[in-house]
Amino acid sequence: MQMDQIVTQQVIDTDRFVLRPLRKSDKGMIEMYAGQDRLARMTTSIPHPLPPGVTEAFIQRSHEPDRTEDVWALDGTAMGAAEVMGIISLDRLDRNQSEVGYWVAPPFWNTGVAQTALEALLRANPLQSNTIFASVFQDNPASARVLIKCGFEYLGDAEDFSVSRNATVPTWTYSKSL
Repeated sequence: MQMDQIVTQQVIDTDRFVLRPLRKSDKGMIEMYAGQDRLARMTTSIPHPLPPGVTEAFIQRSHEPDRTEDVWALDGTAMGAAEVMGIISLDRLDRNQSEVGYWVAPPFWNTGVAQTALEALLRANPLQSNTIFASVFQDNPASARVLIKCGFEYLGDAEDFSVSRNATVPTWTYSKSL
């Protein structure tokens, strides 16, 4: 019998949902949402179509003791909402810096879920970061608005590779000092 590792990662409460570590049982909902082209296209790392095993590997990596990224599910079950409304993560960088990434499931787009999750993560600052960076594709102005509403400052234009688009895509880069 294989025992699951215990993930030592902070649970963060909001008034709408909790940010909690991923569970194996999240696989179905993550695949249902992340498997949609309209969501995958707005991320750098989600392939489309979603190959078998990708979600399990993602969840497993989020549990590794030597992981470089902490990942939380936006879990609304306590408030009568979906168990996975989206994902938010912090990737550890050097010099007490990190990079935030997030996606919200399409049924929750334009409902303030992303802003609520990001504000809660910034307040908790679980990695004790001095600076947090973020970038969004320039054809995703809704994510840029979330960053600006949360106090991120525009740094400049760049580009990043999108796995689902199989292309380099222009981005806007932001930072926030904590």
